Amino acid sequence: MKIQSLFLPLVLTLAVTTPAKAQEPVGVREISVNSKARGEDLTVLVWYPAKPGGEAVLIGDDRIFEGTPTLADAARAEGMYPLIVLSHGSGASVEKMAWIASELAGEGFIVAGANHPGTTSGDSTPEDTPKLWQRTDDLATVIDELLADPDWSASIDRGNIGALGFSLGGAAVLESVGATASLKAYVDYCDTNPQMPDCKWFMGGRAFVDREEIKVEPFDLRTVDKVLFEQKSHDARIKSVIAVDPALAAAFQEQSFAGVGVPLHFLNLGVAGQIDVGVRSAHLAAAAPDADLDHIEDAVHFSFLPVCKQDAIAFMKSIGETDSLCTDGGGRSRAELHDQMAKMIVDAFRADLKAVN
Repeated sequence: MKIQSLFLPLVLTLAVTTPAKAQEPVGVREISVNSKARGEDLTVLVWYPAKPGGEAVLIGDDRIFEGTPTLADAARAEGMYPLIVLSHGSGASVEKMAWIASELAGEGFIVAGANHPGTTSGDSTPEDTPKLWQRTDDLATVIDELLADPDWSASIDRGNIGALGFSLGGAAVLESVGATASLKAYVDYCDTNPQMPDCKWFMGGRAFVDREEIKVEPFDLRTVDKVLFEQKSHDARIKSVIAVDPALAAAFQEQSFAGVGVPLHFLNLGVAGQIDVGVRSAHLAAAAPDADLDHIEDAVHFSFLPVCKQDAIAFMKSIGETDSLCTDGGGRSRAELHDQMAKMIVDAFRADLKAVN
C-alpha cells in the first residue's frame, strides 16, 4: 500500500468533534466546474462564512490525517467577502488544505479550491506534474465560475481576490500573476539535485491512476512542452498571492517577477539558509517589487499538511511508507504551527484585500 491511496478524502464524514477554538460558523459546499481546457469537470470545494445550521462533517479525514470540522451546505452569511482561490501540493488534494480554508472562511473570506486532475491523491503522474499551465487555467476557471454564478457572485467582492498555494500549488499561484519559469533551468536543477523530492518523483518509475499505483517509465523533463511550460499567465483579477514553499523555485526566471504588480508573500518552512533549493524563495522575493519572505524555523515542508492522528506514524511504518509526513521541526506541535501560519496568512490577505463588510 502506498500513501497516495490513503489520501482519498472523506468529505462527508460525520463530525464527532467540535472546532478546537471559537470562530464564526464555516460552511462548505462541493460544486462541479467544467474545464474547457481539460475537457472534464473539476471537483471544487467552497468554504464560506455561514449561518448556524447545516450538517457537521469532517473534511479530509482519513487513516493518517485528522479532518477539519465544517458545516456542509449551511446557509451563507449575508454580506460581501473577498475570494481566495487555493492550489494544493503535488499528490495531495484540496481537502488537505481544509484546515487553512476553514480558518480563512471563519475570518470573513470565501475560499475555493479545485482538485487538480493528474496531480492529486490517487490520480498523479510524473508526466502531468510539470504542467503548471493546467493549474493556472484551473484557478482562472474556478474564478470564472464563481463570478458568473448569480448565487455565489452576490457574496463575492470581485475587486478583492487572492490566491494561496502550497508547494506545486505555490508555483501555480505565482504563475497566475505573471511569473514564468525556464524549462532548461528546471532540467538543470534536477540534473544537479536528483535527490530532491520532485526530481526523485520524475525518475521513480511510478504513478497513481484510478487510486492504484502503476509502473511507468522514468520521466524526462526535456520532453515537456517548452512553449506551454514557459508561457506567461496573468489573471488581473488576483490582487494578492501567498506562496508557501513554492515548487520550481530554482526554475523561475527572476526577471519575470519585476513585472508582477501585486503583493507577493513567501513563506518558507524551516531555518533560513537551510531551506531545500527546490523551494527556497529568498531570491524570488528579492526580485519582486512588492514582496516579503517569512520563515517558520521549527516547521518543515510537510508541516503545512493537516494534523496527524496519534497512531499515524506507527501506521505508516507498518505499510512501509518512508515520507515523514507527520514529523515537524521539533518544539511545537503541528496544531501550534498551524496557528502561526493561519495568523500570518489571514493578516497578509486582510492587509491586501479590503473587505466590503
